[in-house]
Amino acid sequence: MAVVELDEVTRRYHVGAGTITALEDVTLRVDAGEFVVVLGPSGSGKTTLLNMVGALDVPTRGHIRIAGQEITGAGRAELAAYRRATVGFIFQTFNLFPALTAQENVQFGIDVAGRAHDGDLADRVLDEVGLGDRLDHFTNQLSGGEQQRVAIARALATGSPVLLADEPTGELDFRTGVQILELLRRQADSGSAVIIVTHNREISRCADRVVELSGGHLVSDGPPDGGRVALAELRW
Repeated sequence: MAVVELDEVTRRYHVGAGTITALEDVTLRVDAGEFVVVLGPSGSGKTTLLNMVGALDVPTRGHIRIAGQEITGAGRAELAAYRRATVGFIFQTFNLFPALTAQENVQFGIDVAGRAHDGDLADRVLDEVGLGDRLDHFTNQLSGGEQQRVAIARALATGSPVLLADEPTGELDFRTGVQILELLRRQADSGSAVIIVTHNREISRCADRVVELSGGHLVSDGPPDGGRVALAELRW
């Protein structure tokens, strides 16, 4: 069943007297339980695509349906409610609250999503990403890689049907990066549609599907070359 549906989506931006086309007639389907990696050079439209699915941006033309909900043309309040209930984000810039601890940042994400849970969910997810001993640390007491893991824990804890990740291993060493990919893979196996944007082609080897963008166009969509491999086979 398709959870993410984009039909001929185009996004253009007006810059001065000119126009930049970030996406051009992109049609894409992602099913529940799929682990999809989006590849492409800088400026190819990867982040714009992620922002479209996450309702952080709106198409110039085309239609977007997520989890059965048509979000094209929806109002601001409706889009905000959609994001809270449907999408978990792992931002490249982390977007953590500096006045909150790691535990409080994750708890905030859980509360906003309105997820029913037992009291120690935030602690358990932080432990899963290797930060069980950093629960009470503030953002400025964490390294860049630790901050990224807090952002990942916050997204995982929401239990959203769609999980979007922008370079989720970018600040992490190889070993921790593989651990995070294992967690994301687990989310897909439990039924979430997981979409990862990355420059790291090696990561695409463990995907169910690889989508490649170039100049705003979707140029390929299919299984990894040679078939999907186990995470233990990745090297970068």
